Amino acid sequence: MATAKIVRGVSPPSRVLLLLRSRTLTSAVRPYSAATSPPSKAVVYDQHGSPDVVTRVTELPPVEIKEDDVCVRMLAAPINPSDINRIEGVYPVRPLVPAVGGYEGVGEVHAIGSAVKGLSPGDWVIPSPPSSGTWQTYIVKEQTVWQKIDKRTPMEYAATVTVNPLTALRMLEDFVALKSGDTIVQNGATSIVGQCVIQLARLRGIHSINIIRDRAGSDEAKANLKQLGADEVYTESQLEVKNVSGLLDNIPEPALGFNCVGGKSASLILKFLKQGGTMVTYGGMSKKPITVSTSSFIFKELTLKGFWLQRWMSSDKAEERQSMIDYLLGLCRDGKLNYELEVAPFDDFHTALEKAMGKKGSQPKQVLKF
Repeated sequence: MATAKIVRGVSPPSRVLLLLRSRTLTSAVRPYSAATSPPSKAVVYDQHGSPDVVTRVTELPPVEIKEDDVCVRMLAAPINPSDINRIEGVYPVRPLVPAVGGYEGVGEVHAIGSAVKGLSPGDWVIPSPPSSGTWQTYIVKEQTVWQKIDKRTPMEYAATVTVNPLTALRMLEDFVALKSGDTIVQNGATSIVGQCVIQLARLRGIHSINIIRDRAGSDEAKANLKQLGADEVYTESQLEVKNVSGLLDNIPEPALGFNCVGGKSASLILKFLKQGGTMVTYGGMSKKPITVSTSSFIFKELTLKGFWLQRWMSSDKAEERQSMIDYLLGLCRDGKLNYELEVAPFDDFHTALEKAMGKKGSQPKQVLKF
């Protein structure tokens, strides 16, 4: 029987390992062969709580590769805010514990079951829709989980294309019929979604007004966003004026706004929106509620909506989803879509986790390289 090698934390009982890595009891004790995966090094948590406390890196035993299964050697996977929320136990959809962390990533096909068609060892694949358990070196799941992608895609972009860039694309296309010359406004502009919104809007001839926090380095952040194609970038304090539309120079008032912060920052978006405009909320980083003035509803006739990518991904849109992912990856390969990332070795997981949790100040999105 394979034994657990604990890199950090307390050794789990063997029952936990069997739950995590086996569909049946026998698969956990089966020696490595052509019909099983190699042992896997994984980030595991047995209970919900602060990720830097409850996670540990451990070795998990081989898993049987059934006829419809694909064994994937993971290449890279990001640490997203939603990953942290799942471990904390506060995200609406989360795996049962014990569980392996991670939700998206990219890997290389290592082995396939006898009934698998269309995939071969060496192909690059991503879980589509995203699937729990990507923070490990080998994953065995049914073929239906995996989408083949172009291997020419930079690895770090392939690992992160689904959650953030796809959110940006869907929000631009699903709520208001925008045309070239129109304007959008957003907060959280330095986030990956924010950076993608700027670039995807620019490709469509759509102006972007961007709101960022007041913090050290805000001038550099403004310059970086302008380089991506932002028309205007303001700190929150710059918008403490009665008429924000007076700040705009030859840019139409925005018809659509994206809010991922809440609180005061969301109110600033509402101030920018034109008559009949729409604000879409897809996050709440400040953990403060959205407050809307009575006049915004009565006189400006604003509409407030929400967007959750997982609900959209759960709908019957497999072909559309795959087509959009291929489109976004094509933009990445052509240099038309890029965003700030930091690639960290898997062995440095806990350092990368602390950065992702904001314990080391403002940091780029962390991408684990296996």
